[in-house]
Amino acid sequence: MIDELDILILNSLQTNGRIKRSELAELVGLSLPAASDRLRKLEERGYVQGYAAILDPAKFGKDITAFVQVTVDTSLHYDNFLKHVQKSSEILECHAITGDGSHLLKIRTDNTAGLERVLSQIQSWKEVQRTRTSVVLSTTKETLNIDVTSFITKP
Repeated sequence: MIDELDILILNSLQTNGRIKRSELAELVGLSLPAASDRLRKLEERGYVQGYAAILDPAKFGKDITAFVQVTVDTSLHYDNFLKHVQKSSEILECHAITGDGSHLLKIRTDNTAGLERVLSQIQSWKEVQRTRTSVVLSTTKETLNIDVTSFITKP
């Protein structure tokens, strides 16, 4: 179970994953050892899965974002499909979905020619029956932060 102090720690980390532990301790009103202990426990229990820098795709020429709905023919080929997905650096996310299609992929490429190349690769995988692509024109919101306040345990 997590409490209000854990929520403060988690929200602080979501805002600034590079926050110094001493700053974190001061921010949540704990001693450095107590804050470090809480953070260690949150990590051990899997609430914090890791730390990463969030890069600006445009600075690296990744100007095209697309969502590709994929239909995999049967669950017999599911593992092969996932292996292909894992190998592709342009595929940033893969979600099993309900409704039309079986998976939703988030793809980033340099340009439309790159997107066409990736789509051609995906469509060549024998387990893929069809694809449906939506190209992103602009992004208003994109975040990895989640609202954790609803998980507060009341004593």
